[in-house]
Amino acid sequence: MKTQGEIESAICQGIRSCEQEYMGRGPKDVHAYLIADCVVVRLQGVLTAAEQHLVKSLPADKGRDLLKQVRTHLIETARPLLEALVPDVTGVNVVSLHHDISTVTGEEIVAFTLAEPPLLRETRK
Repeated sequence: MKTQGEIESAICQGIRSCEQEYMGRGPKDVHAYLIADCVVVRLQGVLTAAEQHLVKSLPADKGRDLLKQVRTHLIETARPLLEALVPDVTGVNVVSLHHDISTVTGEEIVAFTLAEPPLLRETRK
């Protein structure tokens, strides 16, 4: 059994590795939050220079929509890896995965719904 902090840290490391593998570089910052039966991962600084240029060079809605489509496709491609990572760390199966990215801030959110809250070891006080 792991503490909440150990679970959150391991998920951050796994997500960072996945981003590096699929995008060629990792986010500038990544935080995971275990909230009952949900894991929310916040990645900052994920847009590559090419993606930033693409968003700026096209009309606002077209660049945004194109980037979101590409990122959604990448997440769907990586879904088996992501959906295996979370149960390995938490010991609980993933029910669903949700994703969105901001082309303005370069922030990405990945949320996992779990079958149940994971069992946690209490931290020493």
